[in-house]
Amino acid sequence: MKELPKNPEEFAEFVKRLFLRQWSDHKFEIAGPMDLVIDGRHLGLENLWRISKQDPKRAEEIVESYIDKLMEGDSIGGLPMPFSLVRNRIMPRIQPESIFTHLDREQVAHIPFVNETVIVFVIDMPHVTVSVTVEQMVRWGVQVDDLETLARVNLAQYAPELKVRIIETEDGGKAAIVALQDGYDAARLLLDSLHVKLAPQLGGDFFVATPARDMFVAITCNPPNFVERISQRIGRDYQRLPYPITSSLFLVTRDGVAGTAEEAA
Repeated sequence: MKELPKNPEEFAEFVKRLFLRQWSDHKFEIAGPMDLVIDGRHLGLENLWRISKQDPKRAEEIVESYIDKLMEGDSIGGLPMPFSLVRNRIMPRIQPESIFTHLDREQVAHIPFVNETVIVFVIDMPHVTVSVTVEQMVRWGVQVDDLETLARVNLAQYAPELKVRIIETEDGGKAAIVALQDGYDAARLLLDSLHVKLAPQLGGDFFVATPARDMFVAITCNPPNFVERISQRIGRDYQRLPYPITSSLFLVTRDGVAGTAEEAA
C-alpha cells in the first residue's frame, strides 16, 4: 500500500491513478494542484489532502474510500427521489462561500449566512450525503426557505439529547464543546434551542467557533485574553482540519446568530 505523496502536485497524480484503477470509463483530468475534473465537474482535493495527512500510511485506503463514496453519491443524486421519501433526511450544513469557486452557485440549494458562509442542504443517506440541487427543489415544488425550516427541525431531532462538555479555565473563561462526530457538529450552531441550552452555563450571550465541519466550540465572551487565546487555536484548526468553514467567531444571542465576533466588538 502506497503512502501519502509529499506535495499537492504529486497527490493529484496519486488520486488520478487510484481513480482510474476503479473507474476507467470516466473522463478524468487534473486542472490544477488541488483541482480535478471528473466528467466535466470540478472536484477540489483540499479536504481529501487534509484527511490523508492525518494518517499518511493509510492514504491509499482513505482515497479509495473517498472515491467510492463520491461515486455512490453521484449515482444516488442522479436518481429521481420523491420529496416524501427524503424530507426527513434533509439536513443543513454550514459551508464557506469559497465552495462556489468549483461549484455553480445557481445549481446548489443554499441561503446566505454570516462570516462569509452559506447554509447548504444535504440528503443524509446511510453511508453518504448527497447535496440538494436547485433542480431537485423545482421538481419537489419547494422553496429554499422551506428546506431551511425542514432541515432545522431534522437537525434538532437527529440527536435530541445534545451532549455538551463544559471546560472552565484558570483565567475565568468557559468553553462548551459538542463532539458527536456525526458530520453535523458545526451545523448545531443553527439549533433554535442553542441559546436556551448554553446561555445558563456560559453566563449569557456567547461566541461559537466552527473552524471545520466536525468542530463546535462555544465560549464565554470574556475575559478578552481567553477569547484571544481560543481564537488563535481556532485559526490553526481552520488551517489544519478537513472540511474547513471559517476562523471567525459567531455571536449567539437569544434571537439566534446575531453576527460575528468582529461585528460585535
